[in-house]
Amino acid sequence: MQAADSQWMARALQLAAQGLNTTAPNPRVGCVLVKGDEIVGEGWHVRAGEPHAEVHALRAAGKKARGATAYVTLEPCSHHGRTPPCADALIEAGVARVVCAMQDPNPQVAGQGIARLRAAGIQVESGLMEAAARELNVGFVSRMTRGLPWVRSKIAASLDGRTALANGTSQWITGAAARQDVQHWRARSCAVLTGIGTVLADDPQLNVRIDTERQPLRVVLDSTLRMSPSARMLQSGKVLICTASQDAGKRAALELQGAEVLLLVDAAGQVDLSAVMCELAQRGINEVLVEAGRVLNGALLQAGLVDELVLYLAPQILGDAACGMANLGELLRLEQRVDLAWRDVRRVGEDLRITAEVKLVLPEIYFCEMKRKEPRSE
Repeated sequence: MQAADSQWMARALQLAAQGLNTTAPNPRVGCVLVKGDEIVGEGWHVRAGEPHAEVHALRAAGKKARGATAYVTLEPCSHHGRTPPCADALIEAGVARVVCAMQDPNPQVAGQGIARLRAAGIQVESGLMEAAARELNVGFVSRMTRGLPWVRSKIAASLDGRTALANGTSQWITGAAARQDVQHWRARSCAVLTGIGTVLADDPQLNVRIDTERQPLRVVLDSTLRMSPSARMLQSGKVLICTASQDAGKRAALELQGAEVLLLVDAAGQVDLSAVMCELAQRGINEVLVEAGRVLNGALLQAGLVDELVLYLAPQILGDAACGMANLGELLRLEQRVDLAWRDVRRVGEDLRITAEVKLVLPEIYFCEMKRKEPRSE
């Protein structure tokens, strides 16, 4: 690697981040073309079906691309999806060197793009700022390697970990700044998931209320189809209701309002949580934001289906009688606890926002059947 490589890759990552809310189901990718110490072209992938980052950069560079170095946050693709292979475009443009942050986890690429570039005589180096590139595409990587989306659970609580009073009152524990901050998590997510208890208690819309061109899929887990056809969520946007009920009348009433109702039943006669996540992955969902109560939060944690927690803690104490964050039942041994790894702590308005990764999730082998299926991609 050369001394200036990190500088140019950092710029490519900045460009990739501009697609944070728009590229799904594709990864967020940025590309910078450099000749000498001058950027001759740059670009980023905006949305699926449109040109990839490399193509935008090559178009901007024109003939100056010949002999240049391309800095790409993800291995250039080597297959025909909705767009032609970017590896071929770089070869045809006469690029002399390619530096990519990480190999593409998509099995349709997975090193083949790098191999094609090297076969054409192009010098290729990989691994520069890989951690940052992987973090930017944590959902895409998860879907390609585990057959699962990356699942974040957002929880607003008091400092003593209480999310509502015993009578159910919860609006509002955290302040306006924290609630506004949540909109950015929704905007980057492909789906927002909740339980029927939250829908019945709050009648939420769960839509993005900041400037965005894409609304996430709203997913409701409703074992017995208690959701009302007049629920506000059904008035606009796509809603998927996952149920264990075969009540044709209730199903028809919800479908009449535009909802999609999907039967996913586990052995206990409840909604199969693992099947829900696998289904979302098959639909190209990279990141899921869970906004639910303690029952669903607890069930997802116990099932090993939560990857990350986004906790908003308000400077207040609600006491032992108030509702907790997650219903995990009584733990008899410390080994039953949910271990976390701190990712970030910052102040948002008057509240604290803590992001933490769940250390233990279901083993990858659990999803081997899902991984055999053809993943959706570009």
